[in-house]
Amino acid sequence: MNEIKILHCADMHLDSPFEGLGSGKASLRRREQRELLRRLAELAHAERVDMMLLCGDLLDSDNTYYETGEELNQCLRSLSIPVFISPGNHDYYSPKSPYARLKLPSNVYVFSKNELEYVPLPDLGVRVYGAAFTDKRSGPLLQGFSAERKEGTMNIMCIHGDVGAKESNYNPISLDDIEHSGMDYIALGHIHKASGLMRAGDTWYSWPGCPEGRGFDETGEKTVNIVKLCGDKCELETRSIAGRRYEAIKLDVTGIDPLLAIHTNLPDDTMRDIYRITLVGEADGNCDMNRLHSNLDEMFFELQLRDETRIYRGLWDYAGEDSLRGLFLKKLKEEYDSVKDDKQKNTIEQAARWGLAALDNMEEVVRHDNQ
Repeated sequence: MNEIKILHCADMHLDSPFEGLGSGKASLRRREQRELLRRLAELAHAERVDMMLLCGDLLDSDNTYYETGEELNQCLRSLSIPVFISPGNHDYYSPKSPYARLKLPSNVYVFSKNELEYVPLPDLGVRVYGAAFTDKRSGPLLQGFSAERKEGTMNIMCIHGDVGAKESNYNPISLDDIEHSGMDYIALGHIHKASGLMRAGDTWYSWPGCPEGRGFDETGEKTVNIVKLCGDKCELETRSIAGRRYEAIKLDVTGIDPLLAIHTNLPDDTMRDIYRITLVGEADGNCDMNRLHSNLDEMFFELQLRDETRIYRGLWDYAGEDSLRGLFLKKLKEEYDSVKDDKQKNTIEQAARWGLAALDNMEEVVRHDNQ
């Protein structure tokens, strides 16, 4: 059996509003999103893939810009391979959807029914199965489904769905559904964090996540999947086509100048990325966020700063207060003063900090040195 090489992408969400950015930068980010299409086509050429599977939410809504439709058409026309699109809950298929309006090239097949069907590709020895969301929600499409196995033919599925979420409104898919689907590989979309390659029974499956983050719930490196299928073997490699990244970091500034702490902990190149930096720990007073922002702003495409520090007070300053906190610390301080061993003192001091954190309904990071 021949090897089949697939470029698997999902959840691009073209024409996202980027509400967390100002109007100018939001418009720029939407233009940059269209460049992902060009990079995707370039990757398909460079990797010499046999087909491309776009597994839903390629578009963020049915209200797309003219330029986005043109760029999508140009990208797809530059490819000589079969391309399959399985519309998802954001870009669901309808007579008024962009997929119905656009004059897509003949190498592109858009699934348009909310039921599974397949397209045979005899030259590749493949059947490509898929279905579309035809509304913002979809019931289970794989439940009870099992494709015919045909000697010398691979069964591949391109679909948008929610794996392992039984009560989901977005085509819930169980592992049992996957195992009994009769597929060799299921290319999924909907979940924005990459899964890596997984298997249920004889069926391989994965979702690539979104190819580029759009907010601080989509931080870090984002990728698309290159999948190689041969017989019962499957390999998955990831490739990045992203232009920018979202990153969120927390920095403890206890006992250190916040500006120094930020400079010390940042990677070398942040100019293209969007950062949210949250300051935590204890400080002598409120951090001067305007000073920090003016010193750091040019290092990022966009920077958000948050101050979650606590006002510094000596650990035992509250001992003796007429409060639960004061009684708690008074008792521990008496024990602290009665011991001479530094290790014991450190243990009591840490116990006091954990106790204060519990009283303040705050978290303390616990480090287990024996792990």
